[in-house]
Amino acid sequence: MEPIITDKEKCRKCYCCVRSCPVKAIKVEKRYTEIIFDRCIGCGNCLSNCPQRAKMVADKVGVTESLLTSEDKVIAVLGSSFPAFFHNVAPGQLVAGLKRIGFREVHEGAYGAELIADDYARITGDNDRTYISSHCPAIVDLIERHYPKLLRNLVPVVSPMIAMGRYLKEVLGPKTKVVYISSCIAAKFETQMTETRGAIDIVLTYRELEGIFRSRQISLPALDALPFDGLAPTVGRLFPINEGTFRSFSMSADPLDTEIVSACGEVNVMGIIRDLAAGRIAPRFADLRFCYDGCIGGPGRNSELTEFYRRNLIINHYKQDIPYETAPHYLSFREQTGLARSFASKHARLESPKTNDIKKILQATSKYSVKDELNCRACGYRTCREYAVAVYQGLAEIEMCLPYNLQQLEEDRGRLIQKYELARRELDREYTDEFIVGNDRKTLEVLDLIKQVGPTPTTVLIRGESGTGKELTARAIHRFSKRNDKPLVTVNCTTITDSLLESELFGHKRGAFTGAIAEKKGLFEAADGGTIFLDEIGDITPKLQAELLRVLDMGEVRPVGGTTARKVDVRLIAATNRNLEEGVREGWFREDLYYRLNVFTITMPPLRNRVESIPILAHHFMEKASTKLNKRLSAIEERAVIALTKYPWPGNIREMQNVIERAAVLAHDDVIHLENLPLALSENLAGNPTADLDIRASFRAERERHVVKLEKKLIQRYLAEANGNVSRAARLANIPRRTFYRLLDKYRLKDKEVRDMPQGDRQ
Repeated sequence: MEPIITDKEKCRKCYCCVRSCPVKAIKVEKRYTEIIFDRCIGCGNCLSNCPQRAKMVADKVGVTESLLTSEDKVIAVLGSSFPAFFHNVAPGQLVAGLKRIGFREVHEGAYGAELIADDYARITGDNDRTYISSHCPAIVDLIERHYPKLLRNLVPVVSPMIAMGRYLKEVLGPKTKVVYISSCIAAKFETQMTETRGAIDIVLTYRELEGIFRSRQISLPALDALPFDGLAPTVGRLFPINEGTFRSFSMSADPLDTEIVSACGEVNVMGIIRDLAAGRIAPRFADLRFCYDGCIGGPGRNSELTEFYRRNLIINHYKQDIPYETAPHYLSFREQTGLARSFASKHARLESPKTNDIKKILQATSKYSVKDELNCRACGYRTCREYAVAVYQGLAEIEMCLPYNLQQLEEDRGRLIQKYELARRELDREYTDEFIVGNDRKTLEVLDLIKQVGPTPTTVLIRGESGTGKELTARAIHRFSKRNDKPLVTVNCTTITDSLLESELFGHKRGAFTGAIAEKKGLFEAADGGTIFLDEIGDITPKLQAELLRVLDMGEVRPVGGTTARKVDVRLIAATNRNLEEGVREGWFREDLYYRLNVFTITMPPLRNRVESIPILAHHFMEKASTKLNKRLSAIEERAVIALTKYPWPGNIREMQNVIERAAVLAHDDVIHLENLPLALSENLAGNPTADLDIRASFRAERERHVVKLEKKLIQRYLAEANGNVSRAARLANIPRRTFYRLLDKYRLKDKEVRDMPQGDRQ
């Protein structure tokens, strides 16, 4: 079983483990990250830095519990850093707790440091080479797996943990089971190595031991202290702290002596290892520990305590007189424990990419030159080139590059904007006025101009009063153009403030102004390849006029806060209801921009000049209102049509559409009547005595009046015969009751009016 496991359900590929791993022994899979144990040195960084707690120590608690219930003699060895973890109980209480859960004996691992002290002194006295301490399993793994050229420099002596295991099994017999309890994760790896296998049966972390105490509801402070077993260590208790090696091994250490190097922590150790491998330094002895603060700063440390306090706990433990009850067989043991060990290269060499391979991977993440390599380390690697090597070797993925992902998101955003505009165009084509309605001469002239200019790339200026259908004309031009498979982006220049309009049109760089927390593409870039329609262009500021002129002249946009321009291929259609010639004379509109816009002009006629098309438009808007309101409408009363043609329409087509929709809401049957129109239109007809004499409408109008009068009298008669009972009156008329009610509402008939009718009228 692997010492460190990955919970694949918890892992979210945040790359924290990649960033924290000093040897990049992490492989990124599709859904999670996995440890490559051929490269792992067991430093435990991935455990302490995983925010999702997806990396976990393989559970040995269950195995330990089973071992304690067996017939075997199980011995506990407390790592020399235990006082810095179990700081709230006396050492004797911890011993009592261990014996309470089933351990036969409890020993201090600090004695192992004293066991190997003589061999260290003898070997390091040889000055023919630089020696590197081998008591830190992470350092040994680092050299064996990643710097095999330094193998000959490792002191060929086992660690204090392995020394204790071999010593106890020699004294008590090989069937004895030894459980080592420590903060060191790398110790779990060490017990699986061929050179050290069999000395220690199980390695538990302090936290795992705490879990056993909790599960058995054992409160250590409530226990009576018991003595340790075995031989009591002395200076070996100082071994876990920085430079404690020299005291434990009785070696002199002078801060000014460059022949002896002592270092703790990943950064310092990796620097010294690289210098040793490169031959830049050659001390006589290098005492290295991978964990910060030495063994008291390992991944299983008590992080609530400061380094200084943990160090004091170790020193105070060294100074105390700790109770021991040494059995006679430990005092009489004189055999030499085998403390030597050998080292072998376990270097997992990965295939090295060639220059072109690196170049292809970098270009796949949009890094075409050195300045594109941001080296932001978001992927977990120090440089973009290291990351590219990892991708080539199968350790990393292209998607790990954060700047590349952000660029892809921005490009996806642009594509989504284009798709949105295309979808909106299709919806407009199906549900709105993408076609121009009318059969009058001026409308037909506009349609001819649209068909002529549509297929060309020419800039078009649409002029006309508000509400005459300028945006509709722009959409028709785009539909007839060769760009109709690309988006049409519409912008109303009066609905966006001047300060934001420039950013909306041209985009902005991150930090260009307050609130610009990310880079944003403008609408000109979103419309690249298509058409952009700027409505009310006469209202933009002189600064924006200059920027717009640059787009028309150079075909490029420069984001707000940016220093480089971007090429765009956009057709511009502009619209205005203002007099631009007057603006040029008065200075509020640039003359050069006016001439660039006024290449091809289409002037939209007001509705009052399109009287022939008003009946067609009215019926068109009635059908739209019928669909929108989900209300059946079949016709417009002739008097209402005449009223519509006589009205001057200051709001043009937009006003007419709103009037028809209002009338459709007020209509009580499937016909829009004159009474449903606003008062201004109906009064306009009443004030014109010759309206009903119109040759085209006189017959229909006369017939309508007689039909209405006759229908009203019939309804009144049926009500009179039924004595005001609507249900009975509907049966007499042979029509549905609901229809009869609608007729009552239409003619505004009340029961009182029926009862007051003369008897003759009732018949």
